[in-house]
Amino acid sequence: MLDPLILKTAHIVSSTILFGTGLGTAFHGLASNLRGDLRAIVVGNRNVVLADWLFTTPAVIVQPVTGVLLALDQGWPLDTPWLLAAIALYLFVGACWLPVVWLQIRMARIAEQCLEKDAPLPPVYGTYFLWWFALGWPAFIAMIAIFWLMVAKPQF
Repeated sequence: MLDPLILKTAHIVSSTILFGTGLGTAFHGLASNLRGDLRAIVVGNRNVVLADWLFTTPAVIVQPVTGVLLALDQGWPLDTPWLLAAIALYLFVGACWLPVVWLQIRMARIAEQCLEKDAPLPPVYGTYFLWWFALGWPAFIAMIAIFWLMVAKPQF
């Protein structure tokens, strides 16, 4: 078993990366898309997709691994109610994030093709953008709820 201090540090750092990258990519994607400049949209989408692969994906993997190891180290059964609630919320966040990844990859490809052809963005791009934006909100709220559960460890 790893040192609990190392596990806790890895868990906190990965949650910070997960939340921070999510917030940063959401802002960058939103700002570049609202600007309306196709070149800015292409660059913004490209950076959002890259940041998700470089930062979010590893953090998504590290979080449950360090979380389970920490729970076992602390002697918390995985069916402890606040822990179950955090796990359920984490799965919910993943259920929001996976379609967002697909949407932002599609949006990036569509925008790049439009830039190459000097064509306007098609209406489906706007639909993807709205879904991308809408799915981020419940995921962020769930992440904040997970942070609260981790700190408060409420007794249900």
